[in-house]
Amino acid sequence: MTAASHAGLNLRSPHEPTAASTEIGLFGFWVFLMSDAVIFALLFATYGVMLAATAGGPTAHGEFEIGAAALETLVLLTSSFTYGMASIALKYDRGRRGLLGWLGVTLGLGLVFLTLEARDFITMLRAGAGPTRSGFLSAFFALVPLHGLHVLVGSLWIVVMMTQVMVIGLDARVKINLIRLGLFWHFLDIIWIAIFTLVYLHGLIR
Repeated sequence: MTAASHAGLNLRSPHEPTAASTEIGLFGFWVFLMSDAVIFALLFATYGVMLAATAGGPTAHGEFEIGAAALETLVLLTSSFTYGMASIALKYDRGRRGLLGWLGVTLGLGLVFLTLEARDFITMLRAGAGPTRSGFLSAFFALVPLHGLHVLVGSLWIVVMMTQVMVIGLDARVKINLIRLGLFWHFLDIIWIAIFTLVYLHGLIR
């Protein structure tokens, strides 16, 4: 019998991949996340350089609503907590119902976040603060909506994983994919905290 484990999850089964192959697969996903982090780092640097390039148009202080951004932060951080609860349900074998319930709540919070963010973007566009207005707004719309796109992809991934849990069950491959999804979802929270701090809070004090 081979065994595979990661982050405290028991994946033991006669037909599961070995611990080595499990770790290799997860290491590959970590490499993907680090490459994604490099892309975001470049966009943060670009935003910092272009912050003053408003071309006489809208500024961060005039366009950003800190209350809306704070609400989005609360929703996304709560979704990270609910995914953590899904991981606990997976770790302690609490059955599909508990796991699916927490995944469903995480999905709902992700969709709420996307709705709130889309509302902010629409408000800015209607006010003439679109990406073609200035270098500052171009940098903003390159950075923040990219994070939103990642949240959308993560939400679709949750739907796929919920379907796999219902159809396939909780075999080793499904569990490993849930671990990958958890890494991705928590990574998005870290990126959003950086956006909230460096874009919205910094824009408030300028």
